Amino acid sequence: MSTDDESMYTTVDEEDRRLLEETGFDADLGAEMARDAQRVAADELSEVEFYRRYHDRILEEFDVDDREVDIPDPDEVDEEDVSAVERVEEAFGGVGEALRSVGGDDAESRRSVMKKGAAAAALGLGGLGTAGATTGGDGAGGAGAGGDDGEGTRWGMTINLNNCDGCLACMVACNQEHKLSRGANWMYVFSFEDEGQGDETNFLPRTCQHCTDSPCTKVCPVGARHTREEDGLVLTDYDICIGCRYCEVSCPYGVNYFQWGEPDVPESEVDDDHQIDDRGRWVGARPPEGVMGKCTFCVDRQDGQMGEEKVGTTACEEACTMNAIHFGDLNDPESDPNRHLREYRDGRENDTSDYPNRKGHTVSTFKLMEERGTEPNVRFVGNEPSPHAEQVEGPVAYEDVGLVDDRKEVLDQGAAANGGEEA
Repeated sequence: MSTDDESMYTTVDEEDRRLLEETGFDADLGAEMARDAQRVAADELSEVEFYRRYHDRILEEFDVDDREVDIPDPDEVDEEDVSAVERVEEAFGGVGEALRSVGGDDAESRRSVMKKGAAAAALGLGGLGTAGATTGGDGAGGAGAGGDDGEGTRWGMTINLNNCDGCLACMVACNQEHKLSRGANWMYVFSFEDEGQGDETNFLPRTCQHCTDSPCTKVCPVGARHTREEDGLVLTDYDICIGCRYCEVSCPYGVNYFQWGEPDVPESEVDDDHQIDDRGRWVGARPPEGVMGKCTFCVDRQDGQMGEEKVGTTACEEACTMNAIHFGDLNDPESDPNRHLREYRDGRENDTSDYPNRKGHTVSTFKLMEERGTEPNVRFVGNEPSPHAEQVEGPVAYEDVGLVDDRKEVLDQGAAANGGEEA
């Protein structure tokens, strides 16, 4: 999926192929995994089959396979757990028997059994390599902390499109707080017209959806793109990211940005509190050159780095004077996004006296491309754009608020101004 902001519905296309080829990594591998990662999210392909299908090619290309795929960690498998052993066995083609023979107190771990060439050869698994690294990231898989059971913290948003006026204040606030380079817009506000709505202009603020079942984490070969276990945030470890851009083409929402050239704001001007999360990983603020960046749901705020009063808030929410953006813990019934949706619905009750089968309110809600199975943690109030929606100029031009649309374009223009040198 391309990050170009020309359409609201992105697909793997020639532009995606071009950007993959620019990286020097295997473009065919990235394109094929992008397609199949979305099939996994849509329950059209099992995680085990997805893992097996690409494991050898990933090892050949990257010497490691640390994708965030939901397969039990061999070191944590209980040999009495038949289901878990079978899943490991299915993923690694017979290694389950070897795991059953390794006792819990044995000096040699199950992971070691899987990595040892001798064991692999005995099982007919030549080239098994680093197969033990199956969960990537925090080992959170796609579930994140909250999951469907409502336990723990699950950060998310309710965005009320009926309140949005397209002022772009959210974009400006995001760029300023995270020291983003010009053109790298982690928040993007679409202005569009849709069939059946006359000449009315609609607005759709689009940020990373922080999906519970995110395709981007499934394709990252080095485990840089991962789900944070404690709260479900989907983040990028800048120290690990190699800029292969596989995450970019796998995301159906077009929210990833590759950092072309040196960032506009040098690292020396960005405090560690804005960059390093509570696990000690570099996941916040603008990325360094050659690395992927995207919305972090203001991870530094959620970790208390900006003060306890900022926990449960985001820069875009604070900047929105129209009461359109609401951020908080979706597992907490009294959080801002849940409370806003409840109160908004209560204020638009249906008269059910004559039609008792009507729903209790007139409020329409949706999640972007929910049918793809990614389980986005951003929900919208208002009318969902149809496939026929067309982007139009909004009431506020990007240039009027110091923004531009495309980071690569910024650098290309700079290169031309400097006599054609590459940025």
